[in-house]
Amino acid sequence: MEKLDFKEGVILHIDKPYAMSSFGALAHIRYLLTKHEGFKVKVGHAGTLDPLATGVLTLCTGKKTKLIETLQAHDKEYVATLQLGANTASHDMEHPVDETFDTSGITRQQIEEVLQHFVGDIEQVPPVYSAVCVNGKRAYQLSRRGHDFEIKAKTVHVEQLELLHFDPEMMQLSLRVHCGKGTYIRSLARDIGEQLGCGAYLTSLCRTRVGDVRVDDCLTLEQFPAWLNAHSPRMAHKKNADIA
Repeated sequence: MEKLDFKEGVILHIDKPYAMSSFGALAHIRYLLTKHEGFKVKVGHAGTLDPLATGVLTLCTGKKTKLIETLQAHDKEYVATLQLGANTASHDMEHPVDETFDTSGITRQQIEEVLQHFVGDIEQVPPVYSAVCVNGKRAYQLSRRGHDFEIKAKTVHVEQLELLHFDPEMMQLSLRVHCGKGTYIRSLARDIGEQLGCGAYLTSLCRTRVGDVRVDDCLTLEQFPAWLNAHSPRMAHKKNADIA
């Protein structure tokens, strides 16, 4: 079994659970590493996931935190479920529905046509409930304090947008999104809803791939302690001492 040096640096891929922030997942892994190794382990993450999203979260330890910017540039894939006919302030289920719209007449063909407008280089405004900096403050902090502010649009790249499923009775659809760095899937849901004229927000989101790493390749938080025991040099030294 390969033994890893967390000071020299290790790249970890975690399947972030639902309702946990990316920083919360990072803090949990850092706590386990620090407790197990006997020294404070430096850990950073390469790309935030919203608390209500799941899937691939890349963590770097030690000297490999220097690779974070490079890792953030990797392309990504998501599977997203959208609810048509309503909007929320955060464009997902973190906030309650604040607008509803008529969805009669929305068809699969219409959705397929609208999706084509969001493939390639597109202009996208990040959500007001996001970690984007506005005048030195996080947008979500300003929003929670009730401040009015404007976020500038930025250019992002969507390589592919595939309609996986559409339920005309529930007015829900599932998408596979292959995109580049900085793409907000919540903003994509909002903009698709606007283009359809009926509103939309995310009901689920999973980051299924980052670069060559798929969610099936990731460790869950529950699996991590056993994985750590198997790969830690400290554990190997302890076993050798016990044998001696």
